[in-house]
Amino acid sequence: QVQLVESGGGLVQAGDSLRLSCAASGRTFSSYGMGWFRQAPGKEREFVAAITRSGEGTYYADSVKGRFTISRDNAKNTVYLQMNSLKPEDTAVYYCAAVWALSGMYYNRKSMYDYWGQGTQVTVSS
Repeated sequence: QVQLVESGGGLVQAGDSLRLSCAASGRTFSSYGMGWFRQAPGKEREFVAAITRSGEGTYYADSVKGRFTISRDNAKNTVYLQMNSLKPEDTAVYYCAAVWALSGMYYNRKSMYDYWGQGTQVTVSS
């Protein structure tokens, strides 16, 4: 069982940066592939970024590539999402998710993830 708690959301202006954090419980965090998803009002939850359990491999949605960076600190049981050059269309509730993963694997489908956090709101004003 893994429990995930996101933090770091807020209200910012277009062009600003935010860093989201997701703290995980448990002693086997390094066995889990991690992902970030987001859901805007009236829309489906969509993939944002994923990272392998070692942190060596990352994968991004085209809409955030070059602006967002996913990273993890296995010693701290935490995964991060650094978001730069934010746009109004980035406004959403952001969720982190975890799935027990093989080495080198990452996942971009929400159906593949077993554990989810409660989400943190990010609002970008124009």
